[in-house]
Amino acid sequence: MLLLQDKPFVVEIIRQPEVTRDVSVDAVLGMFALAGIAMLFAAIGGLIVGGIFVYIRRLQDSSAANADTPATSHVRLQI
Repeated sequence: MLLLQDKPFVVEIIRQPEVTRDVSVDAVLGMFALAGIAMLFAAIGGLIVGGIFVYIRRLQDSSAANADTPATSHVRLQI
């Protein structure tokens, strides 16, 4: 009888925390959001720079049309 225990084991059961999303899912979503923002800025910057180049080209074409020197005259292809 000496091998039997006098006091029982007491185990406290507590509530488990709610399941949360994995950190890696948040990191992947953050990377896609950052890439999307970078692509948006690149597209806007490309449109602005392209517009500037088109504007400069049109200014050069209009100034070349006004000058009657043979070095600046050219034939324009119209489609």
